[in-house]
Parts: sequence; C-alpha cells; structure tokens
Amino acid sequence: MLGPVRAVTLVVRDPHAVAAAYASVLEYRLVARGTVSAPLAAAWAAPAAAGRDCLVLGPRSGEPVWLRLVAAAAHAPSAPALRTHGWNANEILVEDPDAIAARCDGVLFRVIGAPASLTRFPMIRAMQALGPAGECLYFTRVGPGSGLDLASARGFVDRTFIVVVGGADLAALLAFYGSFGNELDPPVRTPVRVISSAHGLPADTLHGHALVKLGAGTLVELDEYPPSARPRAAPEGDLPCGYAIVTFGGRAPAHLPPLGPAAPCALPGAEHQPALTYLGPAGERLELLEAA
Repeated sequence: MLGPVRAVTLVVRDPHAVAAAYASVLEYRLVARGTVSAPLAAAWAAPAAAGRDCLVLGPRSGEPVWLRLVAAAAHAPSAPALRTHGWNANEILVEDPDAIAARCDGVLFRVIGAPASLTRFPMIRAMQALGPAGECLYFTRVGPGSGLDLASARGFVDRTFIVVVGGADLAALLAFYGSFGNELDPPVRTPVRVISSAHGLPADTLHGHALVKLGAGTLVELDEYPPSARPRAAPEGDLPCGYAIVTFGGRAPAHLPPLGPAAPCALPGAEHQPALTYLGPAGERLELLEAA
C-alpha cells in the first residue's frame, strides 16, 4: 500500500531563490543541502540530474514532511501549473488561509483562488496560489466537525497532506493507484475553478476527480484534465520542471517494475534508507520508502 507523503520534490531554475521565498512567506526552514547523488539520479531514471544542487525544506510546525528543491537543467522546458500531466499541486495544512493570502505579495506568491469555505463542509477553508517557480499550492484549514478523516494543522504552516496528480484518463489513474490496495473514493464530476481558469474554460465546467486514502488523514487526489493539457516535457535522461516526484511510505505491487535500482533517498531521518521509484500513468514519479 501507499503510506502518507514523506516529501514533495520540486524541480526549479534557482533552488536557493525558491528556498528564500518559502522562508520569508511561509516560514519554511532549510534542513539539508547538498547535491543529487549519481545512485539517486539513476533510481529516478534521470541520470542527468546527478550533481545538481538539492535543498530540503521543512515546515515551521516541525512535522517531518519535506519539500525537496532540485535544480533544473538550463534548457528544461517550463511546466505551466495545472496545464501538463503529472504531479500538479501540493496541498498544505495551515491554521489560517486568510493570513496566508495576506502574505502573498503577487510576486513571490500570487493568489489564484481566494480563501473560501467549502459549501458542504464550511469548517474546511482553503485558498490556492502560485509559488515563486509557478508551482500550484493549496493552503487548507480543516476545522473540527467535518466528519472526514483528514489531518488538521499543528502550527501556522504545517505539512503537505494532499498531493494532486492530473492526467488525461481518470480510469487509468484509478486502476494504477487502486492496484496498491488503498481505499479509493469513487470518482465524481464537479467544477474546479483553478483547472477551468488554467485552460480557458467556463468556471462551471465539470472535471472528474477521485481520492486515494493514504492513512493519517492524507490523500492523493486524482484529477482528469481537459484535452488541452499535454504530457510534461523533460530533457533526455532528466527530471521535468515542476513537481517531479512525490515520496511515500509503502510498497509497490509486485507486478510494477521500478524505474531503476534502489538508492538511498537522502531525506532527513532516512538518509541511508533505500527507496525505489516508479512511473505513474500521467508521467508522475513515485518514490517509495519502505518502513524500516
């Protein structure tokens, strides 16, 4: 099964500038720095990434769920948020989405969805923004009384609790993630304003999506993207820009081949623990770190 998210890897032009932005606006802290090792790059099937700068950030809450920033190749194509297949959004627990929105300056972080309470669950309030590398972030407060098995924030800015993958075929995503044995919420079709806006569609356009339950109040959200979305391009033997990898606890089904040999994931608290990386149906990489 897939376990909770351990890290989100974001490939950017300038990891140091992105780290500074996360520190100033979201109060993230730098917990590790170095370069991508050759064995780790091989495990990702991205040997060209070896030797690149790599920074690991942690949230103010101290929860051990990391944001790993990896330097992109100078000629790597950009990945416009919500317009290419693969990992597309990082949803982070916060105490006060309105306070986060007030910190967004329109330059380093730009609000694309103002804070709003969910119609069915008014105790859940969320907003959406684009970060300093154009990445999509959701900031969510989960209040008491929702009746949903969701984590809640333990500090001003807490950990990632939902990651979002977008692809052309929701059935293929469901089949892939269902093969891990996790519980799935059945697919539904609802308006998702930020997806519609990214593709120039009317705000009330319906988009298919489903949920994969990871335990500990965390999820993978599966989104079906419009035909205008495209596969994410990457240089040969390299990682794509944007959210390239999500690291989970857990184990893959026996029939699923890894992209490369196991390698130490080099994340804080698991520096020497080997992980295997797999490719999902939307081109997303999953790095699986089995429990010691």
